[in-house]
Amino acid sequence: MAIDPKLLEDLENRRQKAREAGGLDKLAKRKEKGMLAARERLETLFDPGTFQEFGMHAQHGCSAFGMETKQLPYDGVVCGTGFVEGRAVAAYSQDFTVSGGSLGRIHARKICQLMDYAHDVGIPVVAVNDSGGARIQEGVDSLSGYGKVFFKNVFLSGVVPQIAIIAGPCAGGAAYSPALMDFLIMTEKNANMFICGPGVIKAATGENAELAQFASAAAHATVSGNIHLVASDDTHAMALASRLLSYLPANNVADPPHDLDQPINTTPDLGMNELVPDNPKAPLDVQLVIDRLVDPDSFMEIMPDFAKNLVVGFARICGVVVGIVANQPAVRAGTLDIDSSDKGARFIRTCNIFNIPIVNLVDTPGFMPGLAQERGGIIRHGAKMLFAYAAATVPKITLIMRKAYGGAYLAMCSADLGADLVLAWPTAEIAVMGAEGATRILFGKEIEASEDPAALTAQLIEQYRDEFASPYQAAARAMITDVITPAGSRTRIALALRATLSKRDTRPPKKHGNIPL
Repeated sequence: MAIDPKLLEDLENRRQKAREAGGLDKLAKRKEKGMLAARERLETLFDPGTFQEFGMHAQHGCSAFGMETKQLPYDGVVCGTGFVEGRAVAAYSQDFTVSGGSLGRIHARKICQLMDYAHDVGIPVVAVNDSGGARIQEGVDSLSGYGKVFFKNVFLSGVVPQIAIIAGPCAGGAAYSPALMDFLIMTEKNANMFICGPGVIKAATGENAELAQFASAAAHATVSGNIHLVASDDTHAMALASRLLSYLPANNVADPPHDLDQPINTTPDLGMNELVPDNPKAPLDVQLVIDRLVDPDSFMEIMPDFAKNLVVGFARICGVVVGIVANQPAVRAGTLDIDSSDKGARFIRTCNIFNIPIVNLVDTPGFMPGLAQERGGIIRHGAKMLFAYAAATVPKITLIMRKAYGGAYLAMCSADLGADLVLAWPTAEIAVMGAEGATRILFGKEIEASEDPAALTAQLIEQYRDEFASPYQAAARAMITDVITPAGSRTRIALALRATLSKRDTRPPKKHGNIPL
C-alpha cells in the first residue's frame, strides 16, 4: 500500500514554509546586506547533501501577548548535524528573520538537545549567533532558556570542541554562550557583541560610546580580546570554522587529525641560519621562523591582532598537528605582559584539552616592567602561563632561540615546567637576567671605581659571558636537552614530536587545579 500523496504534499509544503523562514522579503533584505540566511550558513559549512535537520517542525509554546496566533518556523533556530570535510559536526544557526532570532523556551530546548547529542556521540559543535536576545513575551522562560544553554556550554567544555560564530547581533546575556566556547569568530560587518548598549552606558555612567568602540569585531579582536578570528563575511566565517576543525579532534579522547604517513625531511634548512640577526639586540621576526619550521601554508594564527608580543596558532610539522606558542621580539621585545599571558595560557589549555602537542619558541627578556602592569596584576596573569604549562600533559617541545631571562624563561615552558625536550640554538641566552644587568649587580663597586666604567663593563660581560647566559652552561646542568643549529630545528622538532605522541602522564586524582584567574 503506497503512502497517501496528500501526506507527501503536506510534508513538502511544511518544508518549503520552513525554507522561507520569516518571509521572502526579510531574506531578500539580508541578501542586500551581503548576509546569508540561517539555513544557508549551515549549508555553506557542511559538505553538500550531508545536513540532517533536528526540530524543523518545532514551535513556541507561548500563549500570552498575542503569541498564540503567531507561527515561528522552527522557533527561530536551525539545528542539525552534517559533515565538514568528511568529519561529523553538530551545528545550529539562529535566524534573525524569525522573531529577530529571539530565544524562548523551545528555541533553547532545541539547542540543548543538539548539544546533548554532540556530547553523547562525541562531535564538535558550531554555533552561529544572530539574535535580538531574549524573547520578551516568554518572560522568565527565556531567561531559564539562556541558563540551560550556558550550563550545556560548560558541560561540553573540555569534552568536544565548541566554535561560536557571531554573524549578527549578540547582546546582553546572549553574549555569554559564545564566551563560554573554545573559539569565537566574528564577521567584521553586520555583527556586534556587547553586554550593555550605548544607551545603557550613557544612562549609567554618562559616557558617550558608539558600538564601533566596544561591540565591533575590530574592538573585540584588538582591545578586549574576546574573539579569536575576524571574518570578512558569512562565507569566510564558515571557511574559518572549517579550517579550525581541521586541526581539532572530534572530542577529548580522540587524537588530532595527524598525517603520520608524511615522511620526515632530514635535510638541514640552511635558510633558518640566515634569519638570526648578527646583532643580538636586533629583533628577530618569529613569524619567519614559524614559516620555515612548519609545513607550507599550514600555520593558522589565533588572535593575531591581540597581544601581538606573543604569537599562538595551529600548524603541522611533517604532518603532526601542533600548537605553536612563540614570543615575538618584533613587538615589545617579546616581553610577556598581562594580555599575552592570558592569551598564551588560554591557548595552552585548549591544546591540552584536545591532545595537541605544543611547540614553544622562546626569545623573551622577561615580563613587562611598569606601574600599570604591576597594578593590573601581572603576577596573577603571569602565573596563568606557569599553571597552564605545568598542568599540561601533552607533549611539550621547547626551542630557545635567543633570550630566555628570569621568570619568563620558566613561563615559556622550561624543563622545570614539564617540557619533554628543550633545544637551544648557540645564540641562546639563559639566565636570571641579561649580562649587562648581572654585571652591574655583581661588579657594581669595581665598575663605579674604575676610570672607564663602560669599558670595564664591556670587558666583564665578555669575560663572564659563558657563566652569565651560555646555553652550554644550562646544558651542563641538564636543563636543556641539546644545543642545535637553527638549520636543524625542523628535523629535530619533527623527530621529537613523533617520539612523544605516545606520551602518558598520570596526575594525582582531583576535580581540577585552582588556576589564578
